[in-house]
Amino acid sequence: METERLIMRRWRDDDRAPFAALNADPEVMRHFPNLLTREQSDAMVDRIERDFDARGYGLWALEVRESGRFIGFAGLVLQTFDAPFLPAVEIGWRLAREAWGHGYATEAARRAAAYGFGEAGLDEIISMTAVGNTRSRAVMERLGMTYDAGADFDHPWLAPNSPILRHVVYRLKRP
Repeated sequence: METERLIMRRWRDDDRAPFAALNADPEVMRHFPNLLTREQSDAMVDRIERDFDARGYGLWALEVRESGRFIGFAGLVLQTFDAPFLPAVEIGWRLAREAWGHGYATEAARRAAAYGFGEAGLDEIISMTAVGNTRSRAVMERLGMTYDAGADFDHPWLAPNSPILRHVVYRLKRP
């Protein structure tokens, strides 16, 4: 898949090192429970690729068309952990810090949402993040997603004293 400035594609082995670097960046991972080791990062790529094989969609690797540089991911993932609003397909993104502030997350997420409502036949897509993740919440709002205050939840994978325990949920219905 493509956007004006990005190529959204399946993962390649040469994506693994830069992906591990962004997963080890404390600023990129500020709203996640931990930094990821190289092994954990590689295991995530393996899970993403299995999702593509199983569902036909997933978290696409993002490449800047002009430079060919890998900058992170954006796409769709089925979430099934224990929360009242799940299971649901989530739209998500994670970009290297040098790719922030260029509109890439919004651009790629718009294309992923179009795929979700088109080829994947979804009726609704959600997104969720820690309450304080204002950058991701701004992307959700630019996508036209609606904040569902009644769905706010404490993430079950996090410790009760975690500073990112409380999460918000945004929704986007099929146009």
